[in-house]
Amino acid sequence: MPSYPIDIAGLKRELPICPVSDTLSFGAFVIFGDVELTKHCAKELLKLLPPCDYLIAPEAKAIPLIYEMSRESGIPYLLARKKAKAYMSGVFRVDVQSITTAGTQTLVIDQADAERMKGKNIVIIDDVISTGESLRAMETLVSEAGGNIAGRMAVLAEGDAADRKDIRFLAPLPLFKPDGTVL
Repeated sequence: MPSYPIDIAGLKRELPICPVSDTLSFGAFVIFGDVELTKHCAKELLKLLPPCDYLIAPEAKAIPLIYEMSRESGIPYLLARKKAKAYMSGVFRVDVQSITTAGTQTLVIDQADAERMKGKNIVIIDDVISTGESLRAMETLVSEAGGNIAGRMAVLAEGDAADRKDIRFLAPLPLFKPDGTVL
């Protein structure tokens, strides 16, 4: 399997290149289980963090990252879950189609988290921003809850997302052809 060497703010990793379709592949960035990477990325993203009251991330790959950012900074965090849980009431829901997930995904927050966000400055955190669909869904949830989007951050900006001026990120990640060469 081909791989892509990447330098994330001074920390090097090899990302396996995985096919999405007959014409497109992506570098698989998985932060789970890599404590050194998680701590490093959290520390580096905190250097870029705009002033805010809360951090929020979509479930699930961004959870260790947002936890570590919260632990280091003392800024509380919230999660948008993939489905409503029994303990949730007054659910806000947005459907999203992401490049790495087959089918439609749902992101939800409940009324309690919406109340926390109302009138507060919120920074959206994710591991990778690619098409921007998950980011748009998160923006919708924050806006519907009455929060103010103070920033958008990710470890990696994939493909065209690296050209966006509204995202702070640590490294760009290209998209690939099926043979592993950069598009």
